This record gives sequence, structure tokens and C-alpha cells, in this order.
Amino acid sequence: MSGRRTEEVRFDMRGIDQVALCGPADQNLRRLEERFDGTVSARGDQLRINGPADQVPLMRDVVADLLERVRNGQRIDAVTVDYLLAGHGHKAATEGSIMEDEAPLMFSSGSRRAIRVQTSGQQRYVEAVRDHDVVFSVGPAGTGKTYLAVVLAMDYLKRNLVDRIVLVRPAVEAGEQLGFLPGDLQEKINPYLRPLYDALSDIMGPARIGKYMESGVIEATPLAYMRGRTLNNAFVILDEAQNTTIGQMKMFLTRLGYSSKAVITGDVTQIDLDRNERSGLIHVREILRETEGVAFIDLDSRDTQRHPLVRRIVDAFEEADRRPLNDSPIKGA
Repeated sequence: MSGRRTEEVRFDMRGIDQVALCGPADQNLRRLEERFDGTVSARGDQLRINGPADQVPLMRDVVADLLERVRNGQRIDAVTVDYLLAGHGHKAATEGSIMEDEAPLMFSSGSRRAIRVQTSGQQRYVEAVRDHDVVFSVGPAGTGKTYLAVVLAMDYLKRNLVDRIVLVRPAVEAGEQLGFLPGDLQEKINPYLRPLYDALSDIMGPARIGKYMESGVIEATPLAYMRGRTLNNAFVILDEAQNTTIGQMKMFLTRLGYSSKAVITGDVTQIDLDRNERSGLIHVREILRETEGVAFIDLDSRDTQRHPLVRRIVDAFEEADRRPLNDSPIKGA
């Protein structure tokens, strides 16, 4: 490090499970040092980062994230360290485009945690929703497609840009024959709408969800019940859109009324339709690509914000899809 300006950062580890953070024989700290021309060491109740001033900010952000995860009960492993190094490194490289607007999208209920975009792909997604009336967000699991759509819907509702939020999902597993399920309509559709409820619960809390739904400000409905409706002054979210048929997609898109906005999310690698049915999400891209007021946003594994292994799982499946069948490592029994 001769001739380079160095910098030191110290973290207070009081109350932190140091084994969960550092790993056996401090192997997680050694993992960090593999990407750092300095040292990362734990001494008593302090964790110290010492090294080149241009590298310390990345290590500081990664360690701060690791500490927060341990406080939330997570045990850190090498996969998590690699994931955060890659994620924070990508964020730093694209920070100019991601953080142009540093104001959070919203604060989640209770914790008052600021909800911000985490990747350049998510930033493009948010900007597209703000600039277009119909936005298609396509990408793998964990990229924030549904979550960000719900956050933006709540933002529009709070700013009185819409009067209500309508959450829609196809009920493919039941073949839209919801009458075979026990309970009333809401009980029948709850299993299909659970991911949307989870996002709402994180943002506003379960108690407020109930009040909004009772008053009709937030409505959750299966796609089958959208026919014949016109939705004015509404923010409409169609989730799991890869499981819509072409006819269902056309039906949904033509429900949009005045002063309304629609966000359609889906993952074209997880289509559950019958083999003889073509996904409406794939078809609509071919015919609406150049339509004014419509935007398509593609997210990928770099936008994944779930468990560190999710990114690797997504990449593995994508690699398997690209591999010719005769190259498959699994041979016949």
C-alpha cells in the first residue's frame, strides 16, 4: 500500500453474535480481504477496516449490511459475502444512474424503513411506471417486480393521483373454477393473492390493509372476475401475468379507464399454462412493443434482492436453458 492514502473505519459489535458474523476461524473476514488490499479484523467489541481510501467505502457498506443481517438473525456464509460484494460493487459502479433521486420511494409501516430502488434495473422500472400508463415488468424471482409495483401504487394513492388500487392475479392452478374451493370469494382467492398481500403488509401493516379493503380503496380479485369492468382513477397491478392466455391479456388491458395506470408483472420462465396455450405476456410484447404509452422493462439476476442463493439459482436455470439438450449432464436411467 506504499504511496496510497489509507483509511480506517471501526464498527461497534456490542450485542452482535460474532460467530454468526465472522464465521468459523474468521473465514468471512478472510473472504472480504480477498477483494481488499487491506485488513478486516475483529478485536473485542470492534470490527476494523483498514486499507486504501478508494476501497474502504465498498468494504464499509458491505460490513454494515452484514451487521444488519446478523442483527436480524441471519448467519453469514461465504455465499452471502460474495453476493453483497457483487451487489454493492454493482451499485457503486452505477450509482450515478441509480441514485439521481436519493429520496426514498416510501417508508415501510412500523419500522419506518426507507424503501429505495437497489439496482439500475429497478430504477428504470420506477421511471417507466411514472412516465407511462401501461408498464410490463418481466424478470425472474426476487427482482422486485411485484413489490415495487405495490410501493408505487401506494405512493400514487397517498398523493391522490388515483382513488383506488386493484390487485389482480390469474388463478391458474384452479383453472379459474374458484367455486370448487371452500369459503366465500375472498377466502377462495386469498391463496393466489398472498404475494400481493405480503408486499402490502410490509409497506402499511396488516391492520390498515383490512381497513382499506373494507372500504374498497384496495381491491383484490382474480383475473376471471375482471371481464366487463372499466377501471377509472385506479392503479391496477396484474401479477403472474405469464399465466394469462392471449384472450385474458387482451381482456385485462381493455379494462383500463380514464386517469388509470396498469403495471403487469411476470416471469416467462415459469409459465403454468397448458402446453397448447400461448402466454399472453409473450404475445403482447410482439404487438405492443412500439405502442406509445406502453413500456417494457426487463429485469435479470443482477436485480435479485432475495437470499444470496436466489441469484445463483436463477443464473443456473438460465444457463441450463441455453445448453443444448444433448449437453445435459443428466443421462437416461
